[in-house]
Amino acid sequence: MRAGTAKLPLQGIKVLDLSRVLAGPYCTMMLGDLGAEVIKVERPHGGDDTRHWGPPFVAGESAYYLCVNRNKKSLTANIKTPEGVEIVKSLSKQSDILIENFKVGTLDNTGLEYRELSQENPGLVYCSITGFGQNGPYKDNPGYDFMIQGMGGVMSFTGEPDGPPMKVGVAIVDITAGLFASSAILAALRHREKSGEGQYIDISLLDSVMAWLANVGSNYLVSGENPVRYGNAHPNIVPYELFKTKTSYVALAVGNDQQWRAFCKLAGLEGLAQDPKFATNAARVENRTELVPIVAARMLSKKAEEWLHLLEEAGIPCGPINTLDRVFSDPQVKARAMIEEVPHPTAGTVKLVATPMKLSKTPCKTMLHPPLLGEHTDEILHDQLGFSPEQIQQLREKGAV
Repeated sequence: MRAGTAKLPLQGIKVLDLSRVLAGPYCTMMLGDLGAEVIKVERPHGGDDTRHWGPPFVAGESAYYLCVNRNKKSLTANIKTPEGVEIVKSLSKQSDILIENFKVGTLDNTGLEYRELSQENPGLVYCSITGFGQNGPYKDNPGYDFMIQGMGGVMSFTGEPDGPPMKVGVAIVDITAGLFASSAILAALRHREKSGEGQYIDISLLDSVMAWLANVGSNYLVSGENPVRYGNAHPNIVPYELFKTKTSYVALAVGNDQQWRAFCKLAGLEGLAQDPKFATNAARVENRTELVPIVAARMLSKKAEEWLHLLEEAGIPCGPINTLDRVFSDPQVKARAMIEEVPHPTAGTVKLVATPMKLSKTPCKTMLHPPLLGEHTDEILHDQLGFSPEQIQQLREKGAV
């Protein structure tokens, strides 16, 4: 764990996390990294679905679960029982933030919906993450990252030109929904500082993927033309894709005309820099089918290591195509402290990808390992809600915790 004595930005903020799987837990992990106290509410005798998504496992904990659940405490509570609901309601009165990702309507009439909890705690920031949001014709449908990548258009323009639609290799819709949720929550906390009022936040996976269509979405809105699949190429910049060398592939990212001229000089293709068909990026995009094979043939003349050295010296953006063993051993990754070993009660230590948030005055810290199921149930019930050991045992006998 990283040492540090500075007060963390969200120290004193309490998060009640009713979410599971990826989008919600990613959001709450970020809040925990920033110093918030996060209580993760899980089903007894099962917990978060991702606890069982493996292999690989380490000491019974799945790698999937470990990736998004540090800096949290685990409380088991069965919200299908009156006692479980009361536990969550009591904790919500003490909380600044509540996050849930149940299907729309699941919490209606349970006493755990925003309308009910905000009456007892007007300053509560309540965030719901769902597939399609709280309104619209699809609001009652379940939503998962894979299908939303398809519905949101991403798969239609991802993959090789003559291949099938292709998803992104990680659950990027879930992750970005979690990022949007954390940004909205921080904005709501800022609003509460000024007004004293909490509010409801509605985050949708489909909205999230729409938001990061970025230039591809804008291209469609301007032109009215559906994007085509370019494989690893860029729709608006050329040459900006993978090229095969004598030994392996290299990512070449010529981002402007100055870099293009430098590349042409380096590669012995000076004539292309002066050719009106290729002199500007707009011209290169227009004539990519003629240009790319010329560049590809020249890239085959040297080994990847040679090209990377020459390109870097010339200030031309480039990079290798690393497998994860190379990523995690990369000196830049190590210098940025992006891998951390965290003490764990059953595994000894677990390796985690560290937070990318580098704050100079209030650096993030990993204070808690990804918790075992129900690891903090007794502590939370006793210390925060005042239950006696006998009362906690009675709750267990009833199946409430």
